[in-house]
Amino acid sequence: MVQFENVTLMKKANVYFDGNVTSRTVFLKDGERKTLGIMCPGEYTFKTGLKEVMEILAGNMEVKLPDSDAFVSYKEGEVFEVPSNSSFEVRVKEVSDYCCSYVKE
Repeated sequence: MVQFENVTLMKKANVYFDGNVTSRTVFLKDGERKTLGIMCPGEYTFKTGLKEVMEILAGNMEVKLPDSDAFVSYKEGEVFEVPSNSSFEVRVKEVSDYCCSYVKE
């Protein structure tokens, strides 16, 4: 999906890690929540409540998912999933653009 139709966009940014990670929240017509964001180079640990599906729109990142000992590289056009109520680590070497979908299970 290249664009979202008939959405509600929250104007205020979500800002994390001293401004190195930012996103904007989008609500689709059916109520589904997504965030569109940018990650600057750095290392980050994120915690989840809901299951997350992360689509890399530009750039690349290395991700260590829960229950894994290794980082795996993801680049533009690739997707990874994070289980609910967990945490994951991210290493970003270049500015990366992403879309996160929150999945109610």
